[in-house]
Amino acid sequence: MGPHNLSRRQALNTLSCGFGGLALGALAQNQSRADAPFSAPHFHHQPKAKRVIFLFMAGGVSHVDSYDYKESLYKHDGKMMRFDDARTLAKTRKIIEHRVMKPLWKFKQYGQSGQHVSELFPHTAQHVDDICLLKGMHTDGIAHGPSTLFLHTGSINMIRPSMGSWVNYGLGSENNNLPGFISIGPSMGNGGPRNYSNAFLPSFHQGTPVGRAGVSAKDATIKNIKALHSSPKDQRQQFELLKKINAEQLSRSPNDDKLETVIKSFELAWRMQNNAPDTLDLSKESPSTLEMYGIGNKETDDFGQYCLRARKLSEAGVRYIQVNYTDNSNNPAWDQHSDLPKHMQHARATDKPVAGLLKDLKQRGLLEDTIVWWGSEFGRTPYAEKNGTGRDHNSDGFTVWLAGGGFKNGYSYGNTDNFGHHAVEGRIHMHDLHATILHQLGLDHEKLTYRYDGRDFRLTDVHGKIIHDIIA
Repeated sequence: MGPHNLSRRQALNTLSCGFGGLALGALAQNQSRADAPFSAPHFHHQPKAKRVIFLFMAGGVSHVDSYDYKESLYKHDGKMMRFDDARTLAKTRKIIEHRVMKPLWKFKQYGQSGQHVSELFPHTAQHVDDICLLKGMHTDGIAHGPSTLFLHTGSINMIRPSMGSWVNYGLGSENNNLPGFISIGPSMGNGGPRNYSNAFLPSFHQGTPVGRAGVSAKDATIKNIKALHSSPKDQRQQFELLKKINAEQLSRSPNDDKLETVIKSFELAWRMQNNAPDTLDLSKESPSTLEMYGIGNKETDDFGQYCLRARKLSEAGVRYIQVNYTDNSNNPAWDQHSDLPKHMQHARATDKPVAGLLKDLKQRGLLEDTIVWWGSEFGRTPYAEKNGTGRDHNSDGFTVWLAGGGFKNGYSYGNTDNFGHHAVEGRIHMHDLHATILHQLGLDHEKLTYRYDGRDFRLTDVHGKIIHDIIA
């Protein structure tokens, strides 16, 4: 039979050994790259940042009690006033009377920039000159589940890749021995694994969870990262055998992307066994570093360990690290509908670790090219819910902040109305924030696409604009 008369099946059978050789060569190349610098990603433009640490305050921190100072709330405290209520289910929002509620904590001005910060965050307040406050945020979704999904994936109800997966897909990891996307202490509620899912992106880009909400930070590690009952020699032999088996399997299905992804995951797991344990280990950190993060103090120990691990992972080359302050319930940490004073408990648990992270990154020269993003899925209302002692959800106006990564220092952008209810100046939609962070990483949000089911998808869907005014 001449070469031009070969069927596709016959050609593949004839060339199977060649495919196997190519696969094994690729596997060997990946292994040889384990000790070499990770290949440079293809940027759309010159980046100003290399990585992101997202400090997710699940449940909705009250912006009017923390960073968005409003004199009118003091002036009209206790008065019944009419507000349009986003939680009504009517087609158009109802105008309902609510009792204005002043901040429960005093505000002070800090730093050369004179930014207002309340007593909730006295440690972070010392770093306001390194922070860019975004006070005109607004988003989609008024309940925790939809809004949390939207924050992570840009969609309320569709199965879409999380932002970390998009960054990992676009840039990969700086370290071939570690994942490009890690989520520390994720919750199983309000989206659960979908908040760090790859969705339709290749599964290699899914976030790697480290621990989970409700589990002590000392137990927050990657399962089975250490082979306790095998010697290094035995592990190497097992891995070499697995590589040969995988290469043979791939030779039989050379166009199977899912199989190739599984093989890559196996290889990454092997390399992680030799690298991740040291990266996650805090035992060699100095006592002064541990104290800076509040490690060893009952209130701050867990989140302090999370934040220090985030610094170590970012230093090791992980592109996107999410640090979660949340729990596994449907009423996540900062969700105080009837007991707003509990905000102080959560603030005490997170404030010092967050300030320690900013200080540590800065003194190590990492803050310049690391974006630290702090925020919730939405804010809270300027009025008391049902005339009680808490505040309801508010997706129409709230505050997040960014530090490092080429953003303006000691800067406040945007504003809510006199009561902190609606964003009215410098409005930034969550799509805009996603687009702007991607921009700082050297990625064009309109070009970072993946074709699936006959359509090109992107994190920002058909929306999003870059907020150039907050870029230094």
